[in-house]
Amino acid sequence: MSGAESADNTIYKVVINHEEQYSIWPVDRENPLGWRDAGKDGTKTECLAYIEQVWTDMRPLSLRRKMDGPDRADESSI
Repeated sequence: MSGAESADNTIYKVVINHEEQYSIWPVDRENPLGWRDAGKDGTKTECLAYIEQVWTDMRPLSLRRKMDGPDRADESSI
C-alpha cells in the first residue's frame, strides 16, 4: 500500500444510481448527477464492505428486468 492510500482520512458515502449500481463519493462533495445517497458513510474500507454486502447482483436494473422477461417487468411496476 502506498503512503497516500494509508493516509486516506476521507469520509465517504455510498451512492447509488437509477440502474442500482453502487459507488463511493466523498461525503463533503455534492453527489454526481444521477446519483443519490444509499444511506451509508464511513471510511473507504467500511463503504466498500457495505457495497460488497448489498450489491449481490451487479447487472444493471434495466438488464435484470429485461432478462426476467416481460411478465416479471410488468409485476415490478405494480
